[in-house]
Amino acid sequence: MNALYKTTFSGVSPYAEHVKAIGGKPLPKPKRIFNNQKVTDHHAIIPTGVIPRALSDAEQHVFDLIARRFIAAFHPDCQYSTTTVLGQAGEIEFKATGKEILQPGWRKVFAQEPVDTQADATPTSAVMPAFTKGESGLHQPTLTEKQTTPPKHYTEATLLRAMETAGKLVDDETLRAALKENGIGRPSSRAGIIETLFKRQYIRRKKKNLEATPTGIALIDTIHEKLLTSAELTGQWEKKLRDIEHRKYDASQFINELKAQITAIVNDVLADTSIRRIGE
Repeated sequence: MNALYKTTFSGVSPYAEHVKAIGGKPLPKPKRIFNNQKVTDHHAIIPTGVIPRALSDAEQHVFDLIARRFIAAFHPDCQYSTTTVLGQAGEIEFKATGKEILQPGWRKVFAQEPVDTQADATPTSAVMPAFTKGESGLHQPTLTEKQTTPPKHYTEATLLRAMETAGKLVDDETLRAALKENGIGRPSSRAGIIETLFKRQYIRRKKKNLEATPTGIALIDTIHEKLLTSAELTGQWEKKLRDIEHRKYDASQFINELKAQITAIVNDVLADTSIRRIGE
């Protein structure tokens, strides 16, 4: 039994059942979890090996989340089968997909937790019954009339998530791939970016939701250079910085291009004769 079992795992004794399931063999270190190439600001948050005492409910929930995630990292993969059904009723074709868990693997660690509906809200999240290829039968269709609803306001949590996955908003495949790795900002700086928007009164809180202020809306309307208000600029910079890291791009060339880009934007602003003003 190695040192990690003796120290860290001893500090998660309430989860002894899940620790025992890992076994006494050398701990697996899958690259998906243990990858020094992707460590930026800090390593993962893990238990220290000290058994916590007299925690409040909120503190206990936080510790439980960290401990379970840590233990689950050493469990086997979850194995499941995916079923896709292509059917036809008259001349109308339809498609249904679902999945069946074969070996729960790491999911056993979270068996007592409620299902994360947002994480599992995928086309393959539904449980499908057994189907035989070519089978047919009677079906009584139902017709439901609904209306779409506007997108929900961001909360601080969903805005942080949107910054992390900003590449979804970019059409260019190369830039989208660059943003996929880092998003907008870094994990340690995103909260600071949002706080700056509050301090400058570009956004405000309304209960749990975040709303743009008239000043923030006016600012975006004032900026005619669309590249400055899109995620594509971050994608371009992230791609070039990654190429510099892998010695595929010259750093001095990147600096010169930034200077040229800034000069062009400033000249465009100076040449713009339209009246652009943020509210008094």
